[in-house]
Amino acid sequence: MIDNAEQAGMSTQRLNHLRAVMQADIDGGKYFGAVIMIARGGRVVTHEALGYRDVQTKTPMQTDAVFSIFSVSKSFTGVLTLQAIERGQFALTTKVSEIIPEFSGGIRENITFYHLLTHTSGLPVMFQPDPNMYLDRLDETIEVICKKVHSEAMPGEVATYAPMVAHALMGEAIRRTDAKGRRFRDIMQQELLDPLQMPSTAVGLRADLRSRHIKPHWLFDKGALRHLGHSNYGTDGAFEEEDAEMPWVGIASTASGVFRLAEMLRRGGELDGVRILSPVTVEQMLINRTGMKINQLYGKNAIARNWEPAPAYLGLGVGLRGDTICHHQFGTFTSPTTFGQHGQGSMLYWVDPVRDVTFVCLSHGVLPEGANVERFQKLSDITITAVI
Repeated sequence: MIDNAEQAGMSTQRLNHLRAVMQADIDGGKYFGAVIMIARGGRVVTHEALGYRDVQTKTPMQTDAVFSIFSVSKSFTGVLTLQAIERGQFALTTKVSEIIPEFSGGIRENITFYHLLTHTSGLPVMFQPDPNMYLDRLDETIEVICKKVHSEAMPGEVATYAPMVAHALMGEAIRRTDAKGRRFRDIMQQELLDPLQMPSTAVGLRADLRSRHIKPHWLFDKGALRHLGHSNYGTDGAFEEEDAEMPWVGIASTASGVFRLAEMLRRGGELDGVRILSPVTVEQMLINRTGMKINQLYGKNAIARNWEPAPAYLGLGVGLRGDTICHHQFGTFTSPTTFGQHGQGSMLYWVDPVRDVTFVCLSHGVLPEGANVERFQKLSDITITAVI
């Protein structure tokens, strides 16, 4: 149900302008299409599909389109990790090597779950430890990580966004400490997706979602980056595997599914009478844990574009806006405590807890990271300045 924007405290004129800006970019060939969902105080004021799901056949995008949400998956895994900590399965201060003994050896064995959640582990930036490996099976991924991935810095020394390794380790720790001995995918389904009523969100590409799935399409040369799956569907076939378990990138979802996760966090860990996290935990998530440290991965991208590198602004399992005026996907006008997560060149959600605004945009066509930051910064600023 779409609420009246003015009654929810947002400008219809500004929201119309947002749609026009997005449509102009799509018409200009910058990306193929998108689904956007915006709410204030839980009242949805925009839920629309723009552009195409198939630009060749001019098949229009639909609001129930299912996307491979890439690193937005990390928020789902982060919530499960914090659930496990709340239940006493392990602690923020627990060393990962205590749960996964194969991860011992060198300074990496002092990495804690706090370091994983805040991207301060000191592990290298890595999308795939072995360029020829399959990524869709968590047990195989953990085996390769434990054999090949070692620290480049002391835990806590630097802030470096972890594309893969941290959340793979968290997913495995959740599995190993589960009292019921469940697989990661079943824990996610039973402890998060089912309680939050996300029928079109799944770990892996569930068979009934396949007809609505938007296959990832990179709009630039991504080099050697591949996401291989055991069914050999192609270069990025892991995103089409039904049984895939990739805690860092492996969730398929609609915009409304991501929206329900974001709303749960906006409401302090509860949605529709179902409590997922304690409000105490959500409060702790929104504290800047990295000070003014530069995000080593995105700092290099900023320098390459002649931008001033921005502080990492990382909380427990989420990114934060912070108060420095800098290039940022959450915009330049959102509140410093605005939090959320991006997915490579195409996906974004954020929540501004001061203005009570929730923003979700899942787009078709993966942009280069710099162009994506500029795109989402623009859309985020238009959105938050629609508040009246």
